[in-house]
Amino acid sequence: MRALIERLSAWMFALAGAALTAMMLLTALDVALRAFSRPITGTYELVGLLGALTLGLALPQTTLAKGHVRMDLLTDRLTTLGKARLLALTRLLGLVFFGVLGWNLFILAENLRAAGEVTLTLQVPQHPVAYVLAFCCLAQCLALGLGLRLEKEARS
Repeated sequence: MRALIERLSAWMFALAGAALTAMMLLTALDVALRAFSRPITGTYELVGLLGALTLGLALPQTTLAKGHVRMDLLTDRLTTLGKARLLALTRLLGLVFFGVLGWNLFILAENLRAAGEVTLTLQVPQHPVAYVLAFCCLAQCLALGLGLRLEKEARS
């Protein structure tokens, strides 16, 4: 299971990198073309959608790499056991949060699909992005669960 979660997270991270690269290229090209009075229509919409995808797709790998910002002010004063308990608590809270968020994003995606919601300028359907973000939350739950297990194994 560990190898599957790690491969899935790495694959999603690569997609996040591709989305970030696309955002950068699209923005740079739009700025360059504006100098010739030829802006790219819908750049704002596409950058917004790509930004959401970049964030969601990068979450699991960032969690596995322990790349999130931590507040050491409190944790430096805790014992080793206290640090372990706080980490376990925050991972459990993260599991609940991303589980609820993923479920609600799935419901949102269903509602967007049923209503036929699209972006204003380019008419891009919005529901696929919401479905991907719901999946990202599920993957984040898997990464958090794996982190809990690895921390438990490390203490044993």
